[in-house]
Amino acid sequence: MITVLSRFPHLRQDFLASIVVFLVAVPLCVGVAVASGVPAELGLVTGIVGGLVTGLMRGSSLQVSGPAAGLTVIVFEAVSEFGVGTLGVIVLIAGLLQLAMGFFRIGRWFRAISVSVVEGMLCGIGLVIIAGQIYAAAGLKAPETGIGKITGLPRAFADALGSTEALASLAVGAGTIAVIVLWRKLPKRVQSVPGALAAVVLATATTLGLGLPVATVEVEGLLGVVQPPGAEAFGELATPAIWGTIIAFALIASAESLFSAAAVDRLHDGPRTEYDKEMVAQGTGNAVCGLLGALPMTAVIVRSSANVNAGAKTKASRVLHGVWLLLFAAALPFVLALIPLPALAGILVHAGWKLIPFRQVAVLWREHRGEAAILVVTALAIVVVNMFEGVLIGLALAVAKTAWEASHVKLEVIDKSAGPIEAHLAGNATFLRLPKILDTLESLPQDRPVELDLTGLHHLDHACRTALESWAERHSATGIEPVKLTTAV
Repeated sequence: MITVLSRFPHLRQDFLASIVVFLVAVPLCVGVAVASGVPAELGLVTGIVGGLVTGLMRGSSLQVSGPAAGLTVIVFEAVSEFGVGTLGVIVLIAGLLQLAMGFFRIGRWFRAISVSVVEGMLCGIGLVIIAGQIYAAAGLKAPETGIGKITGLPRAFADALGSTEALASLAVGAGTIAVIVLWRKLPKRVQSVPGALAAVVLATATTLGLGLPVATVEVEGLLGVVQPPGAEAFGELATPAIWGTIIAFALIASAESLFSAAAVDRLHDGPRTEYDKEMVAQGTGNAVCGLLGALPMTAVIVRSSANVNAGAKTKASRVLHGVWLLLFAAALPFVLALIPLPALAGILVHAGWKLIPFRQVAVLWREHRGEAAILVVTALAIVVVNMFEGVLIGLALAVAKTAWEASHVKLEVIDKSAGPIEAHLAGNATFLRLPKILDTLESLPQDRPVELDLTGLHHLDHACRTALESWAERHSATGIEPVKLTTAV
């Protein structure tokens, strides 16, 4: 025992964290699979591969992979168009494309992501998770879109008040959240057991003891649903339309995984993500999922944040979570069937709440309101659209803000009444500031010579240079001394 602990000094923390991640992963795996139009067990297969295959590989040590809600719509469309049997081929080829991108070191470009965008991504995902899981806690069907989940909450609560079953289900979910929150106030010895695990055990015992009419996890055997793609499925690769789906899978899964990696790195002080290796790990996992005919995988921020918050120190926690998924789904599905779904929904609501960066928003609003605006817009875009497009909107806004700030330019006009008017430009002259520059220059007297000094510029883009030269020609055409341009760029 001492030898094992010396070789794995964080085994206890990783073991306990793996149980928490397992409890978070079960409803996500099942829910994403059902929403994608495939058997629930295929979602568990992807979760198992995410733990046992991707989890063992290098990249991001605390990031946890599995089926992700961000790919639900595109998976559903692919299954509707090409069939479940062809899904494996699509995922396999997408995984191979990810491997190629990793080997060609494309992953490192994802390090260039604004902190405000990352925080906004966490906030948006947290809001969607909370809203969606409130429906699950009440035993109701959630709307498909993020904005629909939020706007539909008043009606959902009204429906729940009129149903004994919904109220019982909500009570179990609320009780689960209460246990998790209050667990941290108990003595340290008691806290050695994860609050999420204690909450699920208590919720299960209460549900069984009181005979509450609450839905539980429904999982059958895994072997019956694992069907590797056959020759007919590979024959679909001759269809041009399928390649658009494959490329979309590869790009969206890669972007979501590496955006998630940037977010996870913000949550802990451990080793930073090696982006190219993480891309290879994700590609390997998707290739294996494809060979098994399962759902595509990405890194999942909700599981990953739960992993970090539960005290995980190494990748052992995510590997062990894959072991628990395999053990319970393959050998002990009857144990999973005892767990009430609202209890798992309660865990996810708590995890979603932890993703919302309340403190960071307050700090940014006081010190950098532009960054706070990017955070809020990114979060709202994720709620209204989806994670991938929401992050792209946030990145575009961050780039636009940076470009605007980087284009700061100062134009100083010196008129000594006698002699030429002196105009000095300093900073970065780009097309973004061109209207202001031209307004000032065109307001200068037409009957006076002008000396335009550009030596103070660090950057002069083509649009600005062309516009300034055109202005100089027009001013010189009035018959006075030509404009004197002094430039060092």
